[in-house]
Amino acid sequence: MKRRLWVAVALAIGLASSIASAAQGDWLGRARVINISPDASSSALSLDASTETTLELDFSYFLTGNLAMELILATKQHEITSAGAPIGDVSLLPPTLTLQYHFAPDSASFRPYVGAGINYTKFYDINLLGGAATVDNSSWGGALQIGADFPINKTFFVNIDIKKIWIDTDVKLAATGATVANFKINPIIVGLGLGMKF
Repeated sequence: MKRRLWVAVALAIGLASSIASAAQGDWLGRARVINISPDASSSALSLDASTETTLELDFSYFLTGNLAMELILATKQHEITSAGAPIGDVSLLPPTLTLQYHFAPDSASFRPYVGAGINYTKFYDINLLGGAATVDNSSWGGALQIGADFPINKTFFVNIDIKKIWIDTDVKLAATGATVANFKINPIIVGLGLGMKF
C-alpha cells in the first residue's frame, strides 16, 4: 500500500513539473475563434452592426511573474443597418493593447487573469448608402478583459477570453462631410482558442 502511495505521489510530482509556469520575460501566443457582438447605439438613424465570428491572434509578454502586456489582433467586416434595413458594410481593424494581471501563473490547471487597456480601431472598405455616406477613419477607446488559460502540458494551453471594447465613430455625408450621427459599436468579444508558450 505504501509503495502505491509513493508511486502516486511521484506521478503527481512528475505531472506538475511538466506544466511550465509563466515567468518574467516569457512570451505566450494564442489563436482564438471569437464572436463579436456589438452593443450598438447611435445619436440618430437607429444604426446597428451585425454580430460576426472570425479568428483572432494575440501575443503576451510577461513583465513580471504576474503582469503581462497583451496585443490583440483581428479584423472583420460588419453589415450596418438603419432601423433594421441594410445600408452597407464597414470593415474594422481594432488592435488592442492591455495590461493583464495573472492571479495564478504557476497553476497546473487554472490560470485566470484580468486586463485593461486601450483600443485603436481603423475603419476601412467603407460602403454605406452606395458611397453617399462614410465614417471617420479611426477611433480610440478603452478595453476591459477577463479570461483564463488551462494548461495541457508545458508548451500548450486552452484559453477562454471575454473582452469589452469601446469603439465609436461619426457617420458623415460623403459629399459635404456633414455629420449625421454618432455611432457607438462597443462590442463584447467572446473567444475560445489554443495557446503556446515560447
